[in-house]
Amino acid sequence: MDIRNIAIIAHVDHGKTTLVDALLKQSGSFRENQHVADRAMDSNDLERERGITILAKCTSVVWKDTRINIIDTPGHADFGGEVERILSMVDGAVILVDSAEGALPQTKFVLGKALARGIRPIVVVNKIDRQDARPDEVHEEIFDLFAALGADEEQLDFPMLYASGRQGWADETLDGPKKDLAPLFDLVLRHVPAPGLDPELPFGMVATILESDNFLGRILTGRIEQGRARVNMPVRVLRPDGSVVETGRLTKLLSFRGLDRVPVEEAEAGDIVAVAGLSDATIPDTIASPEVADPLPSTPVDPPTLSMTFRINDGPLGGREGKKVTSRQIRDRLFKETEGNVAIKVTESYESEAFEVAGRGELQLGVLIEQMRREGFELTIGRPRVLFRDNPETGESEEPYEEVLVDVDEPYSGVVVEKMSMRKGVMQDMRPSGGGKVRLTFAIPSRGLIGYHGEFLTDTRGTGIMNRIFSGYGPNAGKIEGRRNGSLISAEDGNTTQYSLFSLQDRGTLFVDAGEKIYTGMIIGEHSRENDLEVNAIREKKLTNIRAAGKDEALLLIPPRKMSLEQAIAYIEDDELVEVTPSAVRIRKRYLDPNERKKMDKKKAH
Repeated sequence: MDIRNIAIIAHVDHGKTTLVDALLKQSGSFRENQHVADRAMDSNDLERERGITILAKCTSVVWKDTRINIIDTPGHADFGGEVERILSMVDGAVILVDSAEGALPQTKFVLGKALARGIRPIVVVNKIDRQDARPDEVHEEIFDLFAALGADEEQLDFPMLYASGRQGWADETLDGPKKDLAPLFDLVLRHVPAPGLDPELPFGMVATILESDNFLGRILTGRIEQGRARVNMPVRVLRPDGSVVETGRLTKLLSFRGLDRVPVEEAEAGDIVAVAGLSDATIPDTIASPEVADPLPSTPVDPPTLSMTFRINDGPLGGREGKKVTSRQIRDRLFKETEGNVAIKVTESYESEAFEVAGRGELQLGVLIEQMRREGFELTIGRPRVLFRDNPETGESEEPYEEVLVDVDEPYSGVVVEKMSMRKGVMQDMRPSGGGKVRLTFAIPSRGLIGYHGEFLTDTRGTGIMNRIFSGYGPNAGKIEGRRNGSLISAEDGNTTQYSLFSLQDRGTLFVDAGEKIYTGMIIGEHSRENDLEVNAIREKKLTNIRAAGKDEALLLIPPRKMSLEQAIAYIEDDELVEVTPSAVRIRKRYLDPNERKKMDKKKAH
């Protein structure tokens, strides 16, 4: 059977997973009466809750006797490590662009990687049914983007379709019949080359996706680069440097059919398969016949730009809510994560019982922490720090910079420009984007964006949209101002009372409700001034034998500001930690004892 391998790549929320749903339905992968969930490829709980794709996944459809392997990729820049690896398995890519938003930073990132690999992409302008669609302008934007990224003549002559993934149609013109996705299927068969790899050579494949299964153990997915794979054939695993990791047999060979993985006896060069039976192989190892001496080429992944400290939970409430609390359990879990997630690096920290975890961004590390807390872990997390490097040529210190694209209503553009310049951001472009909105482009150090997103949403009354992408390293921007307000710190252990919280409301914004368990050194609110303030939030009203009618009912509390995990991580300063347990997210001072904090402040002053 003929094979085509394609990846669907786009900025977040431009409709990749919804389009894959429609492709699966129209290719006959499901029975007529089969119940299929929306966004069937987002199988992970976190993906369903957040409405984003986190892990790249493979599926396959059959169209006119040709099997098309489709890989659905994440759209967030934080998960760009997944996309970079995936592109090595495919011969074509469908670039999806929203008909109203146009080409956004992540589109630029993945398109640049695809063009560099020599892929000739198909462009699909999606969501044509939007009221604010502007397909012709978006077409021009995409052409300019291809040219700016150094596309060659063949790549610049890209085929283009207009589509609505939700309604399930694609057409070559705006006034076409809008019937189904057949034009997209046919275009893939015409435009994307067959893999063209030699099935007569000894077997070899590069592992690009790693999963673990309760029954089969480690499952490695990749494209067979040469030869044929057979069940139970002997193989050996080579690292990129040529060292042998292990030898073994392929106990299971799985091919993709729709959403299912189906056992097959044999697969040949060009097909994307999953293999089981190896205990140590990982990404990006080469799995090959014993006679293959050299590893196959694999794609290097961009280095991490951000680091956080993961520590044990040593607070007074530690060990009460989670089952996994020791540093050994945290260490094993983090090193297991690095096997399947090549964009994350873990090292032992200079602190005892702590680890440095480096990744692409706050969202990527936030997702890892969320997965760990759901598995029953308790930990404390330090403030994100960017990873500086020394320029190999000049020896000067450099830090990561990001390109930020902001869509905002005109009245709020002034405050965004002001806040960005305070954080060392430089505006590169400003243009009206229709409907009373302005599109601003900034170059800004990654440090300047830590903790800014919440402030940005407040400044723009929740209407602003910010997209960011790592653009490279630049000169050290010097000191960047962080949070301006101090903290309200609990001076006692116990449960908060309505009476004491009512009197504290005037001092700032509270993070806790009445009746919550708190401890000394825990941050229970944001002070309205710049200094930290220790407060008593467990004080009860002294009872007297004189009754005051209706006095207690008048203590109305303003609802507290409850922070999500990512908001809490972005909020804290260097001397603060986020305590994460399966049932709570709390913010605390690194040193709980007030005398210890004073000592540390004196040391800093000296």
